[in-house]
Amino acid sequence: MARFPRAMLAVATVGITAFSLVACSDDGGDDDASGGACTESDDGLKVGTILPQTGSLAFLGPPEFAGVDLAIEEINEAGGVLDNCVEVFHEDSGDTSTDIASPAADALIAQGVHAVIGAASSGVSFQFIDKLYEEGIVQVSPANTSPDFTTYERGDYYFRTAPSDILQGRVLADTVIADGHEKIAILALQDAYGTGLADAVEQNITEFGGEVVLKTIYDPTATEFSAEVSAVAESGADAVVLITFNEIVNLGPALAEGGLSAQDLGWYLVDGNLADYSETFPAGFLDGAKGTFPGADTAGIQDRLLGVNPDLTDFTYGPESYDATSLVALAAIAGDSVDSETIKDNLVDVSGGGTKCTGFTECYDLLAEDNTADIDYEGYSGPIEFSPEGDVTAATIGVYQYLPDNTYENLEYRFGELS
Repeated sequence: MARFPRAMLAVATVGITAFSLVACSDDGGDDDASGGACTESDDGLKVGTILPQTGSLAFLGPPEFAGVDLAIEEINEAGGVLDNCVEVFHEDSGDTSTDIASPAADALIAQGVHAVIGAASSGVSFQFIDKLYEEGIVQVSPANTSPDFTTYERGDYYFRTAPSDILQGRVLADTVIADGHEKIAILALQDAYGTGLADAVEQNITEFGGEVVLKTIYDPTATEFSAEVSAVAESGADAVVLITFNEIVNLGPALAEGGLSAQDLGWYLVDGNLADYSETFPAGFLDGAKGTFPGADTAGIQDRLLGVNPDLTDFTYGPESYDATSLVALAAIAGDSVDSETIKDNLVDVSGGGTKCTGFTECYDLLAEDNTADIDYEGYSGPIEFSPEGDVTAATIGVYQYLPDNTYENLEYRFGELS
C-alpha cells in the first residue's frame, strides 16, 4: 500500500535498516510501579519485524516501526518479559515486486527470533508465512487484511491485529450506497489484498441494492491506465471504488483527464491509498472523495508514537503494530516462557475472556501479581479478541472525506463484528 511518491518515501525511511534494539531501564534508576530494570540476556524474548522500508508500501513503515518500538520500550521499562529485556530486530519487507521479504525471514530465523511482526502487505506475508510455519515461529501482522488468511492451510502460527477486508468491504459498500450511488465501477490491483477487498465490496454493494457495472483487476506495476479509464467511462458508472496502492498518483490524474474526476462521479478510496495528497495533487483535486481504513481513533497513542518518531505525519497501523508486539509479550508472560509454541498457545487467551485491561502496562500489572490471571487485552487499535484462526473478531473502520486542500478528515467510526 503506498500513498506517496517513492522519492518522498525514501526520505521518510532513511536510517531504518536491519538492526536490533534493546530499550532497557537504567540499571541505576528506581524501579517504577510496574516493574524494574530488565536484564539483558540471550534467554530473553526476541522479536523480529518484516515491515516496509522500501517499495510501494514504504509509507506504512514509519508508524509501524514506531508502534513496535514504543511497545518494546514500554515492555522493558516495566521489567521486560520474565525479567529479561526484549530485543527487536528490524528487517525490510519491500513489496510484492521484490524478493526482499523471504531473505528477511531467513535472517530473522538465523537470529533465533520467537515472533515476527509483519508484513504490512497481504501479498508480502504470503511470501514467507510458510517458512515461519515450518520453523514454528509466531507471526502477527498489524496490517494484513486479505480474507485468504482465515482459511490458510499453514496458518497455525499466524495472527493479525488488523481486520479481514470482509468488514472494510461492508462499510465501504454501505457508504457508497448511502451516498445515493447505484452503478459502481471497481478498479483494483492484482494481489491478495486488491482482489480480496474488491470481492468484498462487490458482494456488499450487490446485497445493498447497487449494481457493480465494472470490476477491473489491473497490473500493479502499470503506470498507464487509458484502458481502465475508457472502461469506466463506457460502463455508465456513477461512482468508482479505487483499490490501489501508489498507482493512484497515475490513475487519479488519468481518470480526471478522461472526464471522470472526483467531482464528476463519486470516488471512494481505501486503506491502501487514503493519505495526505496536499503536496501531490493540485488544490481541489480530491475534494469530496471519500474513503475508509481500519482502525479506531488514534488520538490516545499519537503523542506516544511521536515520542518515538517525531517526524511521523501518518499513524496508519501504528496502533496495530503496538498491539501486536504487546500481545506477543503478554502471551509469553502468561505462559511463563518465550518459546514460540507457548506464545502461540496463549495469544487467544490473553486477548479475550478475562479482566479487561488497556495496553501493555495495565495488563502486565495484572500478570505481575499472578501470571495465571485471566486478562482481556484491549488495544489502542480497538478491542482485540483473536478467533481460533488468528483473526480479530470485531473491529472499527473509519470513514473519511477529502477537503479542498487534498487532506482528509474523519466523518465517523463504525464498529462491527466479523462473522
